[in-house]
Amino acid sequence: NKTKNVMKKFLLYILIPVAFIQSCNEDPVLKNNDEKAAVEKTIRSCIGWAGKKDLALLHSVIVNDSTYLEVDPQEGVVKGFEQFRKAEKTWMSPDFQAVRYEIRDLRIDMARSGDVAWWFCILDDINTWRGEPASWLNTRWTGVAEKRKGKWVIVQQHFSFAAE
Repeated sequence: NKTKNVMKKFLLYILIPVAFIQSCNEDPVLKNNDEKAAVEKTIRSCIGWAGKKDLALLHSVIVNDSTYLEVDPQEGVVKGFEQFRKAEKTWMSPDFQAVRYEIRDLRIDMARSGDVAWWFCILDDINTWRGEPASWLNTRWTGVAEKRKGKWVIVQQHFSFAAE
């Protein structure tokens, strides 16, 4: 009986607090790596959706409101999700075919808050239009993603070509 009381006190005063403290001390590096992996998945989905013309996937990774901003080397500035959607007619046309994409030199940085990330990479987005090449090669791609309601979405992106 006395042994049981000693064990109970040991558990209450020593083991439980230690276990609790350890569970609260989540490794920030591991958490940061998990978040970066989730951001990378969002970035890849933003381009990779085109292979199967999966608009639901694309819409899931772009912020669906007026704050969305995209700067393209040819089309100019896209302001808001509704303006972004205007390009869907082109992408969904049978004349447009996504062939493949490659992302190189991807760098993702996280804000201290853990709910904002920004990235840089080089993108090759290989496509055809009516059977002719319609690709963006060696495209500089930067962007900002934000974690909203527990999900990473792209709020801003910028594509550019190096000057010849």
